Amino acid sequence: MRHDVGASFVVFLVAVPLSLGIAVASGAPVAAGLVAAIVGGVVGGLAGGAPLQVSGPAAGLTVIVAELVHAYGWRAACGVTLLAGLVQALLGAARVARAALAVSPAVVHGMLAGVGLVLVLSQLHVVLGGRPQGSAVTNLMELPRQLVRAHAPSTLVALGTIAVLLLWMYAARRYGGRGRLAGVLRMPAAVPAILIASAGTWALGWDVPHVDMPRQLLAGWRPPAFPDAPVHEIVGAVAAVAVVAAVESLLCAVAMDRRRPAGVPRADLDRELVGQGAANALSGLLGGLPVAGVIVRSTANAAAGARSRASTVLHGVWILAAAVCCASVVERIPLPALAGLLVVLGFRMLDTARLRDLWDHRELPVHLATAAGVVLLGLGEGVLVGIALAGVLALRRLTALTVRVEEAVPSPDERPGQATWHVVVEGTLTFLGVPRLSRALGTVPAGAGVDLDLNVDFMDHAAFDAVHQWRLAHERLGGRVDIDEVHETWYERAVTGDLSGQRKSPPGSRWWAPWANRRRRPPESVPAAAQGTPSAALLSGIREYQGQTAALVRPIMAELAFEQKPEHLFITCVDSRVVPNIITASGPGDLFINRNVGNMVPRYHAGLPDDSVAATVEYALEVLGIRTITVCGHSNCGAMAALLAGGKEVEHLTSLTKWLQHGKPTLARFVAADPEPDQAPLTRLCQLNVVQQLENLETYPWLRALVDSGELELVGLYLDLETADVHYLDRASGRFSPVPGDTRTPV
Repeated sequence: MRHDVGASFVVFLVAVPLSLGIAVASGAPVAAGLVAAIVGGVVGGLAGGAPLQVSGPAAGLTVIVAELVHAYGWRAACGVTLLAGLVQALLGAARVARAALAVSPAVVHGMLAGVGLVLVLSQLHVVLGGRPQGSAVTNLMELPRQLVRAHAPSTLVALGTIAVLLLWMYAARRYGGRGRLAGVLRMPAAVPAILIASAGTWALGWDVPHVDMPRQLLAGWRPPAFPDAPVHEIVGAVAAVAVVAAVESLLCAVAMDRRRPAGVPRADLDRELVGQGAANALSGLLGGLPVAGVIVRSTANAAAGARSRASTVLHGVWILAAAVCCASVVERIPLPALAGLLVVLGFRMLDTARLRDLWDHRELPVHLATAAGVVLLGLGEGVLVGIALAGVLALRRLTALTVRVEEAVPSPDERPGQATWHVVVEGTLTFLGVPRLSRALGTVPAGAGVDLDLNVDFMDHAAFDAVHQWRLAHERLGGRVDIDEVHETWYERAVTGDLSGQRKSPPGSRWWAPWANRRRRPPESVPAAAQGTPSAALLSGIREYQGQTAALVRPIMAELAFEQKPEHLFITCVDSRVVPNIITASGPGDLFINRNVGNMVPRYHAGLPDDSVAATVEYALEVLGIRTITVCGHSNCGAMAALLAGGKEVEHLTSLTKWLQHGKPTLARFVAADPEPDQAPLTRLCQLNVVQQLENLETYPWLRALVDSGELELVGLYLDLETADVHYLDRASGRFSPVPGDTRTPV
């Protein structure tokens, strides 16, 4: 409680001026802001599902409330708030809270930015001593005239408040973490700004408007009424308040969940929505503003050290005590000071720092369109504009298609004049992309050979029909069409009629296939004379990696850039057909790999000294802290074939012949073992080699001690190249079996 009491007082100091300012900006009675703050704190805190979230009047709802008050009157606005609260409670009870998060963040933040602009434009008139107009456009058009007849004392009070706010926030950022003033600077900037403005106005005796508080908090209370309007308008108003308040509250709850301290339970979003509904229903009944989770107050609550919902509840109690006992003090607050506070708050709602992220994710147009719609058309219309644009852009991305047509570089075995064309189709191939695809295929000369790569994650019937009919027509004219499907075989299955189990495949290139299977075009930077060389394929592969894969792995590689934390030492053969990351489904940083001819481990104090493998093992265990070593052999191993033949085929290779001497223990084990009648000798030798290398590892005394103590595990694997199956060594029986959970037959 010692944490929660202190935090609640900090939030109380922040909430009072914000609640008063939002009430004034909404055109509601000043007491309505305090009622909403009290109900949001007590009811929202007790019934809500986000322990550290603080609810109260939200700036994001200012425009909606102002429109309701202007169109139907204050009592009708309270009736809409009451109904919106009931709708929120029903939605929470139906457990659909997470569905509200399906709204694009670009739309939500664009809405808040638009509300911020509307708030600034309206409060600038109060700063200048006037009254805000009915719409943002009118406020903007009337601003020059208001500047001419500005009221000097009101303007000075507002500018002074803004200056204190900005200076205090700057000082808190720069000096708030250290020094004697650190404790003072942690106080929310709104508190000293309002205190200084109130004291200065009173000391100088300036004639500026002040907050007009009723003698009693609920004096003149009358029950809420329903708007005198068509049913569809009432439904729209209720839906607007319910949805905007719900989305803002849920986004705030998610944001606070990410910064919750240890020991604080995670937010229950459905319960939070029920709590918000209960608070809104009661606030509307008592004549208060709509409430929502507010990020400014919630952040201040967490930063002040709150540990439970008690802080939220207590801040509502303090506001109630202040409204009942200190109304005369609240009336000392000048309205221009609150207007200055709201101007700063409105500019902060623009959140320009988020624009870069939105630009990177190509969602900036949605953000700007929503903000412009809110300013020019109204809140509901602006949000609908943003949602519509977000839907259009999402549909465009989902149906994105790239078609590339080029004449392939002729290979040496092609006849002169025999042209081969390469067509690559990438993306989602639907009826929307058929015109583009048809135009591209129409550029291929009749009679030419065509390699058509379908790198698509989906193909509908219209697209299949277009490709198939073009293929038939092209082949009738003497051409050749070779279709290679990189992902799911959409075309092949459509031709054969086997369309069962179709699913949308993940995007990306077929990275696990050899270069030759992908018909990759050479980079433009490689000279034509060199485009048939192995280096051209290598550079083309790098280009494909940079274009399609690098962006995906860059966040992972950034984390691993200065420290590796592999979990396994993987010893395997240098054979090009063995790719450890494929057969283990591992990624960067998972495997510490040692590759050598025959995946061999020289025995401790072997006659032929070789420390390369031992050095790898030492580094893996002593420096990286790895506690699993895997030896992986494979079928048709060239090193084992050389051993089986007595080394005669490679005796002219001096270094290789010396290295193969480390395989003599494997050969001796093979000779001593009983032959398997249904197993080829080379296969048997390749498998026994895995068993032998694990025993070779245990000849190192320090490594054997780790195995005996249970600190190190040794694993044997065998890759059958023909079937692409991996088998696991049972060291007790010496046999290779399917990995646990697999149903294949042991070998």
